[in-house]
Amino acid sequence: MGVETGVAGRAVGNVPAEMTSFVGRRHATAEVKRALSTARLVTFTGVGGVGKSRLALHVAREARRVFPDGVWLVELAKLGDPALVEQTVAAALELLDHSRRDAATVLAEFLADKHLLLVLDNCEHVLARCGHLVARLLSAAARLSVLATSREPLGVPGEQLWPVPPLSVPPADGDAQVPEQLPEALVLFEHRARAVAPDFTLGQDNWLAVARLCRRLDGLPLAIELAAVRMSILSAEQVLERLEDRFALLTAESHTALPRHQTLRATVDWSFELCSEPERALWARCSVFAGDFNLDAAERVCAGAGLATGEVFEAVSGLIDKSVLVREECGHVVRYRILETIREYGRQRLEQAGDTAAVLRRHRDYYLHLAEQAEANAGGPHQYQWAKRLRAERANMWAALDYCLTVPGQARAGMRLGAALWFYWIACGFVRDGRYWLDRALQADPAPSRERARALWIDGWITTMQGDKQVSLALLKEGRSLAQELGDDTELTYAVQFIGAAKKMNNDLSQAIPLMDYVLAHYRESTEWPAVALTIFPQRVMAAGLVGDTDHAMDLLDECRAICTPLGERWALSWALWSAAVTWWVAGDYPRMSSHLRESLRHKRDLNDQLGIPFCMELLSWVAASQADWTQAAVLRGAAEMMWEPIGRPLFGFVTLLDCSKEWKARTREALGERAYQTAVQHGAQMTQEEVIAYALDGP
Repeated sequence: MGVETGVAGRAVGNVPAEMTSFVGRRHATAEVKRALSTARLVTFTGVGGVGKSRLALHVAREARRVFPDGVWLVELAKLGDPALVEQTVAAALELLDHSRRDAATVLAEFLADKHLLLVLDNCEHVLARCGHLVARLLSAAARLSVLATSREPLGVPGEQLWPVPPLSVPPADGDAQVPEQLPEALVLFEHRARAVAPDFTLGQDNWLAVARLCRRLDGLPLAIELAAVRMSILSAEQVLERLEDRFALLTAESHTALPRHQTLRATVDWSFELCSEPERALWARCSVFAGDFNLDAAERVCAGAGLATGEVFEAVSGLIDKSVLVREECGHVVRYRILETIREYGRQRLEQAGDTAAVLRRHRDYYLHLAEQAEANAGGPHQYQWAKRLRAERANMWAALDYCLTVPGQARAGMRLGAALWFYWIACGFVRDGRYWLDRALQADPAPSRERARALWIDGWITTMQGDKQVSLALLKEGRSLAQELGDDTELTYAVQFIGAAKKMNNDLSQAIPLMDYVLAHYRESTEWPAVALTIFPQRVMAAGLVGDTDHAMDLLDECRAICTPLGERWALSWALWSAAVTWWVAGDYPRMSSHLRESLRHKRDLNDQLGIPFCMELLSWVAASQADWTQAAVLRGAAEMMWEPIGRPLFGFVTLLDCSKEWKARTREALGERAYQTAVQHGAQMTQEEVIAYALDGP
């Protein structure tokens, strides 16, 4: 999915580029753009396959200039749980809010001053939740516009319905000559037929057959595309002849003219039957994926009876050729997507074959294994690549978690999966999602187990980051007690570590430091440093700094560097460097504070640490102010404030640091004067992330 970069690293849209040419709909596009200028909610309705999503994305691209804060696509087809609608919207908007506020409130506050277009695609299966959220957001954000696609209206006051018509087709009693201006359906057919048969042209010898075929397909774009790909081996007359047999069968069954959804069903049926056996098996089985997937996932999840692992590649290739799968390049990786109408058909075929339970189980097993691979590699040189992979697999991870928590007897695996994703929840900034899934998993399986002990302390770590002090300590202490009961020394050590971290965040350093020292001694004895264990260093360095033990803090940083460097680990090290900067702040040594912040920022830049970068910017603005470089201080503050906006809780809500931030802000404003201060802050807020990092590292 393409993302347009905006100020301070914030994107201003995520609508993907056109994969194939957009045909027709010029009048509809213009009318909808006009409608969006007067109605704040426009909903495209219509049967599956009529082109609601494609038209919505085309309109969104055309309307980009009208919305300075961007055009944002939220894909809801991949969502199984209506309770996750708000979080799905937040994720699409790249909000990494860490607070305890409900997601709808976070969205309402974030969008309050934004002038943007939100595209909610495929709302029908989460209709009530979507309607409620849209009503709230439109009320809270005066310049927000929403373009929705759904088979039913959202039912929100002020909603303007826009039934999406089929493409225009020639009249049955029209002229036998090829018209100068082809109807839209025929233009689409010609475009798609040429993609598979480059020599194909629409002329006097075949246009009547194509016209009749497009009329028979009711002008439905998806049906036309599925038929057109057969032009690589059939003529238009042959395609029509074979489809007529299918239509005749359905008409005989219903005794009436075929409604449009039955026309599409007949076309999809015909496409399915023309597939090879391996292609049919893959079509049905890949319906379990939420969103897109790669070849390895297809081989692991879809291979089985009737589809050997070695046959999956050819089956994928065949389904791409038949327009069943869509190929998308994501950087250096190719992924595959299945259209929602086609996916629904595949799921029905999967259920008819009695394979649903087995394939869903394989899907869950694959993503559990992937999450545990990511966890095992979270402390090594490929942290960035694993974080990127987990972001790409978000929808599938959610589907796997939902499977665990809705299928009887699988809740413990859900705790295992939720815990294995700790690096995604915390390092990638999705703590709200992590708490949602871990809370559900812990509630679903209260029986004592190692998985529960682990889930408890990870959930406690997350709630500490959210500032939920009482709940976090309760979770962590329960995890400690359970680990003691089970005799599990590993989980006990982790629970104690994060009890210490929670107490540090509560400024209870007298209790935090002995707990951290106990844990650190344990890690040193074991000589093993998994990724979670390495987080003890930034925690303990900060604690030492806050009590003024600068020498010990620097010794700990050196130890952390000596361990992390051979491992290729940079995330924990970047936070240890940031904690060292806090140490020098306490000591009043701003040059050393600056040096450590810049080193931390370089690591965070390379890791694309969207949470960590504003932490560095914030403190670098203090450094500039301490050196009386008031303009640079204000510019960096403006950039930091823009970055904090989607995060929600600056500096993890740590009171000591927040108080200092307020003090430096006031001093900078006083030194510059209100007008110059606001000018500099605005300059920082309007910088791209790359620009502001270069400014922070190298100066203006």
